[in-house]
Amino acid sequence: MSKNILWKGVGTALITPTNEKGIDYEKLGKLIDWQIENGINALIIAGTTGEGSTLNDSEHKELLKFSVERINKRVPMIAGTGSNDTNYAISLSKYACDIGVDGLLVITPYYNKTTQNGLVEMYKKISDSVNLPIIVYNVPSRTGINIEPETYKKLAEIENINGIKEANSNLSKIMDMFYAVNDNLNVYSGNDDEIVPFLAMGGIGVISVLSNIMPKETVLMCDKFFAGDIEGSKKMQLEYLPLIRALFSEVNPIPVKSAMAKMGFCENYLRLPLVPMDKQKEEQMFLLMKKQNLI
Repeated sequence: MSKNILWKGVGTALITPTNEKGIDYEKLGKLIDWQIENGINALIIAGTTGEGSTLNDSEHKELLKFSVERINKRVPMIAGTGSNDTNYAISLSKYACDIGVDGLLVITPYYNKTTQNGLVEMYKKISDSVNLPIIVYNVPSRTGINIEPETYKKLAEIENINGIKEANSNLSKIMDMFYAVNDNLNVYSGNDDEIVPFLAMGGIGVISVLSNIMPKETVLMCDKFFAGDIEGSKKMQLEYLPLIRALFSEVNPIPVKSAMAKMGFCENYLRLPLVPMDKQKEEQMFLLMKKQNLI
């Protein structure tokens, strides 16, 4: 039971340029264009990196609508519509479907959490409410809940569940997930330091933070792997590892927002409880960016 592929390669988990007045749509538009011009395979809007959790309802909808229109089907657009409130996730997902997005990224419930059975029921209910492919987003470090292998088997049976963004850094659990999924779902790495290992195990791409600042290079890393140049892909993964570590030296998207501001794409503005990056860590990141000729 294979599912249609929304995209193969790199989907950028795009930042949301903001300032004290709100979302900076002029900068967002330019950023979307730059990403597409640099060969990105898909764009994920209002995910974790896009600070979706601190967008109010009208902002969230406005951001999705603007992005759909600006992207204009040049690449697939995936909308972050998950919530720990299932009814709100359904409402937002329906809106995203109505405005013409290509797929939905739906995180597991955080804080109130749930059981494994609760996860299946939640995704069933959301799936029954929409007609678009859903990518399940598993990130235990943020939500406090992990999708177990047997649960993935059940999720694969739900018609609209198309894929997984797997951000579980436990290699043993990741192997169990691939075994359980058995090619019945499209798997994307949720961690930039694991792109090549994920592809080697059968993944078809990554939902990336790194590609905010290095879209062309991140795409090339995947393209080399798909073309059979495993050694070249591995070399790129290892070359970028120090910069990837720097991008996650504080809570995402704090470092990448700083990096993008340094590159001129946005202001270094974050909404509380997120605060600007520690200056020492920031300088270390800037040195690594200079080595890659980014600044």
